[in-house]
Amino acid sequence: MPADHCDISIKNVILFGEVLADIFPEGPVMGGAPFNVGYHLQAFGLYPVLVTRTGNDPLRQKLIKLMNNAGMSTIGVQCDSHYPTGQVQVKPGENGHEFEILADQAYDFIDPHAAGDTASTAKPGLVYFGTLAQRNPVSGVALEEVLRRTPQASRLLDINLREPWYRLETIQYSLTQADHVKVNEDELAELSGLLAFQTSDARNTALRLIENFQLKTLLVTRGANGAWLLDQANNYTEILGIANVPIVDTVGAGDGFCAVFILGLLFDWPNVLTLERANRFAAALCGIRGATPESAGFYDVFLKNWNLL
Repeated sequence: MPADHCDISIKNVILFGEVLADIFPEGPVMGGAPFNVGYHLQAFGLYPVLVTRTGNDPLRQKLIKLMNNAGMSTIGVQCDSHYPTGQVQVKPGENGHEFEILADQAYDFIDPHAAGDTASTAKPGLVYFGTLAQRNPVSGVALEEVLRRTPQASRLLDINLREPWYRLETIQYSLTQADHVKVNEDELAELSGLLAFQTSDARNTALRLIENFQLKTLLVTRGANGAWLLDQANNYTEILGIANVPIVDTVGAGDGFCAVFILGLLFDWPNVLTLERANRFAAALCGIRGATPESAGFYDVFLKNWNLL
């Protein structure tokens, strides 16, 4: 269904969780999955509302400027007078960059009441959330409040297993709250062990997840090898990777894939079309530096070809 023919309410999307600045030697780059996904959704004509918390510092100013320039709402971006805007220290390593996610960041202390009020005001068609921002109970309660006050919304869980920042209880709770789940193939294998499924292969693990947690769909991304999806009716859809993609870096490609997956959910695209479009967009992101393009013109071909103008 074209975006301009849909109920306006389904275009409102809450993205709950972390905003992170990747601190490279040459300077900070703003990111974090909720921000990256929201940035793409804004460019695709949706109305994303980021529910997060930053410090009262220059990184907050950088984030707000980026969001304002992109036309994104900042209503859900809380400000903390004590804790800093989330940071990830990036250091060169033998096998590429090494990332250290710092503890006690502002996104660990998202205020539940303010988050709930933002969610109620937005009346979203979908709520996107992950597991990293639930590492602190304060933000965990904030997510519970967002979900409690948006009963009409579909829920997409983007699992991100970052050692040591997750607990089995958080994963289980998140799965019980989700309608749709996105994982990569390594995370799917890890989930099988954490949940003691003792399944023989990835598809059986996916089926167990769908059955145990009453999921509607489970999306498994495989990087350069494509992706596959299993739904509650046991329909399996797979797409292969795109050959000969020029790669500058792969930062944020999974977030780009997830953004297009959200479009497919909200606009009721067929599964194979959603995966093909998400794969094409993620591949294009691999051809630029960073998780989000500097120019809005990057999106023009997708807006035109997908009838989103």
